[in-house]
Amino acid sequence: MTVRTRFAPAPSGSIHVGNARTALFSWLHARRHGGAFVLRIEDTDVSRVTEEAVGELMDSLRWLGLDWDEGPDVGGPHAPYRQSQRRGIYREQVERLVAAGHAYRCYCTPEELEERRKRALERGEPPGYDGRCRRLTDAERRAFEAEGRPWAVRFAMPDREWVVHDLVKGEVRWAAGSLPDFVLVRSDGSPTFLLAVAVDDLLMGITHVIRGEDLLASAPRNAAVIEALGGTPPAYAHLPLIVGPDRQPLSKRHGSTSVEAFRERGFLPEALLNYLALLGWSKDERTTFLTKEELVASFDLSRVSRNPAAFDVEKLEWMNSHYIQGLDDDELAARCMHFMTQAGLLPDPAALRRAMPLVRERMKRLTQAPELLRFLFTDDVEPNDRARELIRKAGPDYLREAADALERLPSWTAAAIQGALDELAARHGLSRTRGWQPIRAAVTASNVSPPLPESLELLGRERTVARLRAAAASL
Repeated sequence: MTVRTRFAPAPSGSIHVGNARTALFSWLHARRHGGAFVLRIEDTDVSRVTEEAVGELMDSLRWLGLDWDEGPDVGGPHAPYRQSQRRGIYREQVERLVAAGHAYRCYCTPEELEERRKRALERGEPPGYDGRCRRLTDAERRAFEAEGRPWAVRFAMPDREWVVHDLVKGEVRWAAGSLPDFVLVRSDGSPTFLLAVAVDDLLMGITHVIRGEDLLASAPRNAAVIEALGGTPPAYAHLPLIVGPDRQPLSKRHGSTSVEAFRERGFLPEALLNYLALLGWSKDERTTFLTKEELVASFDLSRVSRNPAAFDVEKLEWMNSHYIQGLDDDELAARCMHFMTQAGLLPDPAALRRAMPLVRERMKRLTQAPELLRFLFTDDVEPNDRARELIRKAGPDYLREAADALERLPSWTAAAIQGALDELAARHGLSRTRGWQPIRAAVTASNVSPPLPESLELLGRERTVARLRAAAASL
């Protein structure tokens, strides 16, 4: 059997990291077994799904390094891959179900359904559909048709115990009679999720459905529709939820939780991919860092935990820092360039590359590059409050003396600069830290910067001396 998995989102905005993990696990399972990964867009609700969201979804998946063998943009033998374009297919399959007695027309109005739901609750009974239209006589059906009553199509759920052998949860059972008949087609003719997902999984030959545990309750219904259409249900694997620090499901109240948000906050795709893989899965008890190729080689659904996985941004930042350290100067500079230009800076690529060794170990995210290197690529720098205080305490004479000493240096190297600054601090009875602080503040406009001598070497003698004299003059 060729393994075929799918990722079937209903994109209405940026892709949540929980959905991204589902896509990753589905992709890994397919790639691990040499199978096919299908991207399918569930856009039957046209009021929610937008073209912009679909494009952003695919862009985010590609940024993470996930590709698909079949999908709306690449086609495939089971096209189309957007549910809004498959309505004729759903209509044909529903007609088959009705003809075979597996589904029936339901004429109940929303008001009638709500009234019966309330009465069931008052009696302490489950509020699901009571099967009234399933028991209609032919005469009753003809009467409803004659009066032009709108109708939906419901699936006649077989009255038996249902068992799903979930690859993560284990064996899950639903008692006979606990699953009421459900709607396949609404009265406006639109297919429901329970119809479309079952038909698509069957016709597209999906062998493994990997998705969030919030959809576990739909598994026996999906399986029942597929069996009624003469197919074999896929294997199901329902992943545990991702929770925040408060152990509640990860949501917007925990901050930005979309792939695009983490991308714009300066996280590397390989770091986020690695981190998402470890949310509820592990290779073993000791391995943390895995490349995409290593993940494919070692991924196994049997090692997916049944317990919720906690999303820890601090751990993600730590992993991101590790991946930043692994980039060479050219690659790191190329990735930082986007964030430099976003911050209004236009660095020379060669100069930016030379600055990378100075900031590499100080960066947890790429967005920190503009903060650390702004002083190198613009002279329009305004000292922060702490820097302003350090400049004031040093006084104009100290700053002018520093400018004179640096201006006289025979060679402009980090070693020569360090020697001149150390000599200046010693002459005033200051430690290196206290002696260098006002120099750093005057030149970089901050009390924090990359290593000072190396920073001044990159900045150049003329700009360094000019900033020191300007700071002295401001006092």
